[in-house]
Amino acid sequence: MTALPTPARTLDAVSADGSRIHVEVYGADDAPPVVLSHGWTCSIRFWAAQIADLAADHRVIAYDQRGHGATPLAAADGYSTQALADDLEAVLDATLAPGEQAVLAGHSMGGMTMMAASARPAFREHAAAVLLCSTGASRLVAESLVVPMRAGRIRTGITRRILGARAPLGPVTPLSVRALQYGTMGPATPKGRVRECVEIVHACPRASRVAWSQVLDSLDLEFGVRELDVPTVVLVGDADRLTPPVHARRLAAELPDCAELITVAGAGHMTPVEAPERVNAALRELAAAHLRRVGNDVTAIGTKEDVG
Repeated sequence: MTALPTPARTLDAVSADGSRIHVEVYGADDAPPVVLSHGWTCSIRFWAAQIADLAADHRVIAYDQRGHGATPLAAADGYSTQALADDLEAVLDATLAPGEQAVLAGHSMGGMTMMAASARPAFREHAAAVLLCSTGASRLVAESLVVPMRAGRIRTGITRRILGARAPLGPVTPLSVRALQYGTMGPATPKGRVRECVEIVHACPRASRVAWSQVLDSLDLEFGVRELDVPTVVLVGDADRLTPPVHARRLAAELPDCAELITVAGAGHMTPVEAPERVNAALRELAAAHLRRVGNDVTAIGTKEDVG
């Protein structure tokens, strides 16, 4: 289990509706920035392996989605893909200088955040490249493989009830560990990493888990995929039951600038925890290819500053 380092600083970014988004910054202020957006029922802690590795020579900016981690619950009407985009814009504006470029990474709902924000001014100003881990743009419930039966109305209905269940998750038990591993992680994932994910998921407030499940149930961000016109790497585990590889292949085909489609053998849905070395390498490669230091500033490679 990877320990989460101590942040260099913490702050609250204020979103469009006044929601306060908890942000943690790791590493030196003048290092190339990487922004991490976690998925449904997770938190900053989910990115511990990426933060521990990258903060040595990058500025890592991670935040808790609304209703997760140290970010408070939103009002009942405060859960939507628009809210995801608003919150990311607020984080970018609060942590990056005007015109400063970063590599942005999103896992699951965090990847959907990138799609939701792709046409937003702050995203276009600050995104040099993107990593999409274990995510999809639409048809999440219909194409989920959590329920082991033939695709169709019955499977979709059962999956919807499972993912949208209002019952509390309760304490972490051997049964809950086995259940979460089956649904979200590969069969060979080390027990410590499985336990780490279970503890993170069980810490998510029930109200937030249920509210976001309803957003994901009706998700349609195909427009956001077409607007995501920066170099983008798509990464998926071949044992992902929540967002199976069909989603990654569709993203790779529809993105305006898909740099690479990476399939991680044996990994399930929690790729940053299950395959941290591969995710870390993808982030480092994107930063090396698309960011550069100019004096004390970091700009995107290939922008107007490179001409002449």
